[in-house]
Amino acid sequence: MRSVTSIACAVSLSLFAAPAQAQSFEAVTTRDAFVAAVSGRALTRLGITLSVAPNGEIKGRAFGSPVTGAWNWQGGYFCRDLYWGADRLDPNCQTVKISGDTIRFISDQGKGRGADLTVK
Repeated sequence: MRSVTSIACAVSLSLFAAPAQAQSFEAVTTRDAFVAAVSGRALTRLGITLSVAPNGEIKGRAFGSPVTGAWNWQGGYFCRDLYWGADRLDPNCQTVKISGDTIRFISDQGKGRGADLTVK
């Protein structure tokens, strides 16, 4: 059985340490801006490929297992509820920032750890 910690670290979109970069990130503060950044594009990182659809669906694969879930925009945050295979990850609302083709999700309403993904 996969431990909750290893699952969260693998695909939670929030528990990867973001690499130190000199890039300037701009906050994404509206649902429309977020959808414009990700619609029809894949979010990728180290064995993870996800799509985040405007209808609130999240799907893809991470390390050989399916990822499914839902998202919505609440109070300026990307709020998601995910499954990795049969394992449910805790729901989380995240700050979103973008720089070029890099999108950064920061867990716990911007107070937690960050994950950088490439938008392709």
